[in-house]
Amino acid sequence: MADKVDLMNRDPNHLNDHIKVQFEDVLAEPEGAHSIDCVWKLAYTCFSCWLGLCYKISTLLCGICIAAEWGCEFASVAFYHVWFITPMLKMCEMNCAVFSKMTRTWLSCCIEPCCEACGQIFHNFKK
Repeated sequence: MADKVDLMNRDPNHLNDHIKVQFEDVLAEPEGAHSIDCVWKLAYTCFSCWLGLCYKISTLLCGICIAAEWGCEFASVAFYHVWFITPMLKMCEMNCAVFSKMTRTWLSCCIEPCCEACGQIFHNFKK
């Protein structure tokens, strides 16, 4: 766990690269359909201002509580994996090892002699 939070690069693992919220990623005017320059500049300003304002207000009101909830969820997942799922998988692996050994023993005792006998029959055929 990092001692300090990187305030510059807040998505170092690129988890949210699919979210495009820049003006250029959302709005675009093709050639032949351009608005008046002042309208385009004001649209950019309004978009950027409202995006930033709404996002900051939403995170201020909800971000800390949501982060706390996700912390609890991931703690719960880690708890179940450490104390239930991994031991259960280990127990299953141990039981399957016994079953595997029993199956190999049964095959070598019951099936292998039949296969060897059939092999001996076909071994005597010559061209």
